[in-house]
Amino acid sequence: MNSTNDDELVLRGVLDPWKAAVDAHEPEEVARLFTEDAIFQGLHPYSVGRQGVAEYYDSQPLGMTAEFEILETRRLADDLVLGYLDTEFTFTDRSPVDVKLAVLVKWLADGWYIAHYQVSRL
Repeated sequence: MNSTNDDELVLRGVLDPWKAAVDAHEPEEVARLFTEDAIFQGLHPYSVGRQGVAEYYDSQPLGMTAEFEILETRRLADDLVLGYLDTEFTFTDRSPVDVKLAVLVKWLADGWYIAHYQVSRL
């Protein structure tokens, strides 16, 4: 049985590079962290696959950054970890946007990738 700490390490292994790529406005690098068939729901209509992820992040303003705190984790199977996060996106020209973020990360042959990403404003 894996511990919560192990699951947080799995999530951080994907989400820390996600944050770095978001902060650097590198949409292709963000998309690389997702599975080929990832379901992605930002604050716009959903998409499936890396291309939609890249287009979403390319449309975000320069200077947008992300901060997150992992609130909950669940190991759904050996190759699946669910994370629920408090996430704040900050901008250079407007107020921050606070959201809840749910991610499902999946182990593939060469590492962990985001298979599902859903943002909600509460």
